[in-house]
Amino acid sequence: MGDQHVVPDGQGGWNVKGAGNSRATANFNNKSEAEKVARRISNNQHSELVIHNRDGKISRKDSHGHDPHPPKG
Repeated sequence: MGDQHVVPDGQGGWNVKGAGNSRATANFNNKSEAEKVARRISNNQHSELVIHNRDGKISRKDSHGHDPHPPKG
């Protein structure tokens, strides 16, 4: 069970990739569709969802399961 990443595909679209995978799980024309699918996979696998910007930097993360550092309160 690896984290799911939404990353630019280098051609204007967006890929959903599992951590450590060389190939994309799915490719989309827009980021919002890629995020929906990645969130569904991440939820099912109880893993982390990592959203990247067009420049490749991480813009946000969402945990869907066994978070080793859950928020307090």
